[in-house]
Amino acid sequence: MKLIVGLGNPGKQYEQTRHNIGFAVIDALASQWSIPLTQSKFKGLYGVGVYNGEKVLLLKPLTYMNLSGESIRAVMDYYQIDMEDLLVIYDDLDLPVGKIRLRQKGSPGGHNGIKSTVAHLGTQQFNRIRIGIDRPAPGTISVPDYVLGRFRKEEGVPTQEAVSKSAEACTVWLEKPFLQVMNEYNQ
Repeated sequence: MKLIVGLGNPGKQYEQTRHNIGFAVIDALASQWSIPLTQSKFKGLYGVGVYNGEKVLLLKPLTYMNLSGESIRAVMDYYQIDMEDLLVIYDDLDLPVGKIRLRQKGSPGGHNGIKSTVAHLGTQQFNRIRIGIDRPAPGTISVPDYVLGRFRKEEGVPTQEAVSKSAEACTVWLEKPFLQVMNEYNQ
């Protein structure tokens, strides 16, 4: 079974914010793969289904970003999911809007959702897709206000393309090793 997690914050006020781009990918996958996110357990909203012969669990932790690891750990323990079958999708301030970067390991880089995930999993070695949201211009807005803000109109197309490309990479991962997917999508 593959576990694909999108990081974000629950609640209407956070919908379509930069910090919730991981949730957007999970919503896209749920729609494309016909896996409804109707189950509420493990401090998250999730759905289980089969796509291309692979059993898949899609998860949106509802713990708020800073505690995301609690939900991920609970699902992994319950379903006995191996670390190599986990993929976490989240926003990244260090990438330009619309850019995606796949990695098999790495530090949290200041991302509180990833800090929590690393703390609860006890390792930095797990598959991830980082989606660029860029940084605010110096002196304009605080980073917390920026990540909890919505994308500007001109960022709409590259953001949608990044969500689509991330969902596509997830689909390819069901058929190929993550390293191969990484090499393909990090061009």
